[in-house]
Amino acid sequence: MTEKTVQLAVVIGSVRTGRFGPVVAAWFAERARRRPELSVDVVDLRDTGLDAGFAERIGAADAVVIVTPEYNHSFPGPLKTALDAVGGELRDKPVGFVAYGGLSGGLRAVEQLRPVLAELHAVGLRDTVSFHGASGAFDATGHPREEVADAAATVVLDALVWWARTLRRARDEQAAGSPT
Repeated sequence: MTEKTVQLAVVIGSVRTGRFGPVVAAWFAERARRRPELSVDVVDLRDTGLDAGFAERIGAADAVVIVTPEYNHSFPGPLKTALDAVGGELRDKPVGFVAYGGLSGGLRAVEQLRPVLAELHAVGLRDTVSFHGASGAFDATGHPREEVADAAATVVLDALVWWARTLRRARDEQAAGSPT
């Protein structure tokens, strides 16, 4: 990994049987991997668990994208448990969102995540990728039917790269004892 490479963790926030998150996350990770400045690690809560392994992978990342469904106007409980298990690993790192759900497209879940991430001293991005009626929004190959999804992903990825580099530089300066 070069100095310019940004390590991106794409977190699949649902662990339910029959979940749609892996389809959404695979598409977003594919989009991110097209960018030479990104190295992508897909972190599936179902496989990783909510323990030190999750925290270690988040700690290794310069930026995080949370792929979350909306359950009952919020995000999944296991995702909250995972975030609560992370100590300082998210501190001063940008977090983007890819949400999916019914009519709201998962946006209510994102709004519930924002104060949690603020409490962890993470930088939640304003722009979000959102899929309304997610299962119908993707074709049989796992790609969004609407081109606007690619444009939204580009906006989120551009912001993540900028914030990740800026905040990494600030963390490095602070660790070196330089005033920020």
